[in-house]
This record gives sequence, C-alpha cells and structure tokens, in this order.
Amino acid sequence: MAPLPPVAVEPSGDVELTPYAPAAASTAAYQQQAVLTAPPERLVVMLYDGIHRFLTQAAYAMREGDMAKARERMRRGEDIIDELLCTLNLEAGEIAVSLHSIYVYCKRQLTEALFEQDFHKIEWVRDQLAELRESWAQIAAGAAQPAAV
Repeated sequence: MAPLPPVAVEPSGDVELTPYAPAAASTAAYQQQAVLTAPPERLVVMLYDGIHRFLTQAAYAMREGDMAKARERMRRGEDIIDELLCTLNLEAGEIAVSLHSIYVYCKRQLTEALFEQDFHKIEWVRDQLAELRESWAQIAAGAAQPAAV
C-alpha cells in the first residue's frame, strides 16, 4: 500500500495535498514558537497583521461577489478585534479608553459593510487599523532596544 501524500493547511484554512507538507509543518512550528516567545508589544503587532490580512481577503471576496468567503474572513478579523478589546485595561488611562472606542467603531463599520455589501468600508477599517499597527510597531521596536547606560 502506497503512503498517503502529505497534507498542508494553507493560511486561508484550505487543505492542500502537497509534497511540501513537512516544510509547511516546520513553518507552522516556527510561527508558533515566534508567538510563544514574542514580547507583548510584538504580539499586538501580530494581531494587527492578522486583521489586515483577513480584512484584505474579505474586501477582495466581497468585490468578487463571494459573500460567504467575505463573511468568513470578516468574522476572523472581527475575532481579532474582539481579542484586542478583551485585553484592554480601561483603568489604565485615556489611551486604553480611546482604543476601546476605535475598536467598537471599527466593528460597527464592519457590520455595516456586511449589511450594505460595501467593500470600501472594510478597506477603510483595514487602513485605520493599519495606522494603529504602525504605532504599535514603533512601540515594539523601542521595547526591543536595550536601555542606554
């Protein structure tokens, strides 16, 4: 009996039979290790990267008329926004309260985008959150620098 071909799970969630599945497994293990060892600031940047990816895919799918895929990708982006909301400490100050308001507004815009089937709103949310991502990337870069003596 011939061995079964390796299976790889694509970032889109699709399963593909490929001879490169061992390499995909190595990449997944590397990514998992990167998440487990990343400082909190870097984790936030990774979350924003995920939002960007899923909202880009959602807007594209909606533009192409694939509403099922658009809904699924948008849901994944919203799940990440929910995670960001859950991790906010609103007692920490004005910035946390502002971020909370931004995230809630973005979720409302995504709901409207789905209802109106307006991919421009998805792109708008993605672009607004990309600006926040850049701020977090700068914070993460500063946190990674050794303190001056």
